[in-house]
Amino acid sequence: MNVRIQDAPTRTQILGPAVPRRPARLGPLPLSAVRLDSMSLLGSWQELNAAATIPHCVDNVERTGAIANFRRLAEAGPDGPQGTFQGPWFADSDVYKTLEAIGWEVGRSGTDRWAGLLSDVADLLERVQTPDGYLNTYVQGTPGKEPFANPEYTHELYCAGHLLQAAVALHRGSGDERFLAVARRVGDLVAGSFGEDGEPVIDGHPEVETALVELYRETGVESYLRAAELQVERRGHRTLALGRFGSQYYQDHLPVREATEAIGHSVRQLYLAAGVTDLYLENGDQTLLNAMEELWDSAFGTKMYVTGGHGSRHRDESYGDPYELPPDRAYAETCASIAALQWCWRMLLATGQARYAEEMERALLNAIAASMDHTGTAFFYSNPLQLRTGHDGSSEDAPSERLPWYGCACCPPNLARLLASLHGYAATSDASGLQLHLLTAGTFSGETLNAVVETGYPWDGDVLVTVSGHGELAVRVPAWAEGATVAVTGAQVLPGPTPGEYLRVSCEDGATVRLTLPMTPRLVRADERVDAVRGCVAVVRGPIVYCVEQADLPDDILVEQLRLDPTAGITEERAQDDITPVRLRLSGEARPHEATLYTRYDPTSLTGSPVSFTAIPYNAWANRGPGAMRVWLPLA
Repeated sequence: MNVRIQDAPTRTQILGPAVPRRPARLGPLPLSAVRLDSMSLLGSWQELNAAATIPHCVDNVERTGAIANFRRLAEAGPDGPQGTFQGPWFADSDVYKTLEAIGWEVGRSGTDRWAGLLSDVADLLERVQTPDGYLNTYVQGTPGKEPFANPEYTHELYCAGHLLQAAVALHRGSGDERFLAVARRVGDLVAGSFGEDGEPVIDGHPEVETALVELYRETGVESYLRAAELQVERRGHRTLALGRFGSQYYQDHLPVREATEAIGHSVRQLYLAAGVTDLYLENGDQTLLNAMEELWDSAFGTKMYVTGGHGSRHRDESYGDPYELPPDRAYAETCASIAALQWCWRMLLATGQARYAEEMERALLNAIAASMDHTGTAFFYSNPLQLRTGHDGSSEDAPSERLPWYGCACCPPNLARLLASLHGYAATSDASGLQLHLLTAGTFSGETLNAVVETGYPWDGDVLVTVSGHGELAVRVPAWAEGATVAVTGAQVLPGPTPGEYLRVSCEDGATVRLTLPMTPRLVRADERVDAVRGCVAVVRGPIVYCVEQADLPDDILVEQLRLDPTAGITEERAQDDITPVRLRLSGEARPHEATLYTRYDPTSLTGSPVSFTAIPYNAWANRGPGAMRVWLPLA
C-alpha cells in the first residue's frame, strides 16, 4: 500500500465547495489540507479529470457555441449581435460548471493551463453583463425576451447560481477577483430585485439557493443569505406556470417544510434540498433540518436505486411512487447522483451521522463512477441498471453506450466540477480530532490530528491509518462490514467496531490504527414492494455493486437467460486492468427461451443448463462497446 501524493499548490489554505460560517456539527477540511493518493481510485479519478475530462469540457463548450454566445454579445455592433443563440437556453451553465471545475483544479494542482481561457472568459462576462448586474446570453441574445419574464423555464437564476459557484471556486482556488466581482453584481441584482421589497420570483430549476449561501460564506454579505432565505420561503406556493408536468416538476407544489416526500424532477428536488440544508447550517432553523430529515428518509429509504441513482421516470426525469424502481427504465440521471452526494455532505456536516457518508460512498462508487468511461471523455446521462438485448440505443435519452457530449450537456461538466473538488468530501476536523468519511488513501491534516491513510479500498478491505499529533480519530465503518476488526499500534486489539457507525480511537503521536473490513461478496435483495426486481438479487462486494454484461458470455447465451444459484460459492478473480480490478465468478443456470411469448405455467419445465459466468463492477459496464447488461439477477 504505497502512498503517492502529488505536490500541493503553494496557497496555504484553500476552502472547499461548502464551508459553513456558523459552527456545524462537523467542519470540512480545507482542500489544501487533503491530498489523495494518485494511485487510489479517487485520486486516479482526479488525475484523469485534470488530464482528460476538464479539457474535453473546455473543447465542447467552445465547439457547441456556449462560449460563442458570450462572444456574440460582447462583439455586437450598432445593429446588435449577429447570428443566433446556440444550444439550449441554459447553455451558460455548462460554461460556468466548467469554470468551477477549473477553479477547484487550479487549487488542487496549481496548474496554469487555463490561465488564458480564464482571462478571456472573464473579459467576455464583464463586457456582456449589464450595468444592473444581469447576465444571461439566452435572454440578452434572443429578440423579444425580457429578464425573468418566464422563470418557470428560462433557468436564469439556475445559470446565475452556477456562475456564483464558479466564481467562489475560482476565488478559493486561485484568488481570482474578476469572476467574484461579476458574481457579486449578479448577487446584488438578485438580492435587490427579489429581496424583501422586490418581486417574489423563484426559478423553475432550484440551484441558486445553495449558490447564494456560498457567496455569502465567501464574502460575508448578509443580503445574499437573506436572498437565499427568501428563495426557499417563496417556493411551494404555486407561483410558477404549471407547464407540462405540474408544480411538483418545479418543486413548487408545497412549501419546503411540508414537502417531505421526494417528488418531481429528481435533480431539482436534490439541489433544492442541498440549498435548504445550507440555509439551516447558517440560520439554525430547526424546522428546516426536520423537514430535510423526513425528505431524506423518503428519497433514500423508498426511492433510491441500489447503485445510488435517483429518479425512475424518463418522461419528466422524476422520482416515481415509493418503491417504483424499474431497473431497465431507471433514469437515474448522473446530475441527480451528484446532487444527492452534495446534499448528503451537507446533512453530514449538520448532523455528524454516518448514514449520510454511507450514501455518499454508494453514489460515488457506483452511479457516479458508472457515468464516465475509462478515458474520461464519454458519459452517460441516464444510468439504467439493466440494458436489454436488442435495445434501441440510437437516442441520446437512452443510449447503449456513453456519448462524448449531449444536446443537454449538464452532466459532463457537473462530473468535472465534482471530481476536481472530490478531496473536499473525504474528511472533516474539529478541536477534538479528525473524522474520515470516505475510505481512501491519502494525507489529511486536521486541527490537532494528522493522518496518512494507506489502503487499496474499495478493492481490498485493509485500511491503515498512521497519525501524528494528538486527538480522537474517527473512521467510518461501512454499514455492510459485519465482522470488521481493528488493531491499534499493532498490538492492542479492540472489540469489533459497529457497522454503520464511526470507530473512535484516542490517538497519541505516531499511533497506527488498522481497520480490516470483510470483502466477501454478498447477495442483496430489495424490499418486496419493489415489484420490478422481486425474485432477484444484486451481487455486491464491499461498497461496489456488480453486474453481468453480455461481453462476458458466450454467443449462444444471452444475459436474459441467466439464473443465479444463491447457494453456490462466489469466486474472486483479480484482473490485470484498472477498469475491473476484481471480477466475480458466479454459478447458476441458463434457461432456454420460450417458443411463444406466453405459455402455460409448468413448474417442472423451469430448468436450464448449468453455467458459470462473470460479474464485473457496475461502474465499469459498457467500456467494451454496447451490449446487454443487468444488475438484478433472477434466482434459479
